[in-house]
Amino acid sequence: MKSTLDQIEDIRKNGYSLDFSNVFNHAFENYKKIAVYAGLILLVFSIIAVFLGGGIFVALYGVEHFTEEYFKNLQNEQPAGSVLIIYTLVISFVAALLSPFTAGFLKMADCADKDLEFNVSTIFSYYNSRHFSPLFISTLLISLTGGAISVGFNYLGIQVVDAIITIIITFFTSLTIPLIIFGDLNAFDAIKSSAVIVTKQPLVIALLFIVAGLASTVGLIGCCIGVVFTIPITYSVKYAIYSAILNIKDEDSIDSIGQSDFE
Repeated sequence: MKSTLDQIEDIRKNGYSLDFSNVFNHAFENYKKIAVYAGLILLVFSIIAVFLGGGIFVALYGVEHFTEEYFKNLQNEQPAGSVLIIYTLVISFVAALLSPFTAGFLKMADCADKDLEFNVSTIFSYYNSRHFSPLFISTLLISLTGGAISVGFNYLGIQVVDAIITIIITFFTSLTIPLIIFGDLNAFDAIKSSAVIVTKQPLVIALLFIVAGLASTVGLIGCCIGVVFTIPITYSVKYAIYSAILNIKDEDSIDSIGQSDFE
């Protein structure tokens, strides 16, 4: 079997075909296997994050700031340059720290696709894996790049361009995490390879992500809490895209799940 970098070189030279219907059908069938489990995990950790974030806010600013007027003023207030830089650094670090958590959902999709057992520990597997460093570094680099551009355009007062460039960066680096955990690439190769892959079929991949994004908002209808059970379709779509383009290596007949790959 060709290595991931060899496959990327073939893609660079010859491109590849990607059928929207096949990929989405694969993603949807896989989503049905992980929806409830992944949704419950997202629900629990969303509740924890809300309480933790609220507790930190109260500790820093006091409970008296929890008013509608305060949040309206905060929304309309133009942050200072130093505040934007600090905010960018904090958000980038948090995103990097959470990247193995995101990778865990892709691993869950992989297990479901191969009819393998998965559980809560699957979500946290990459925190004690050899893949932790490239996941952290790649996400930190991407977040800092987008953040630096955002700060720059905020200084210039051109926020529309800032949003567009951020979306473009996110789009072209969207396959970085699966390239690390399934393709075993380092942070820099994964980022470059993601850009190569997306560049060859940008319209199909963009359409798949758009449909997945719209599908994930279905949970907002009726009961907003349902969105945590529709969000996992975005992970299934990303997994299905990667699976359709590149070979996903089996980890020693699955016996290595929770063992060799995560030691």
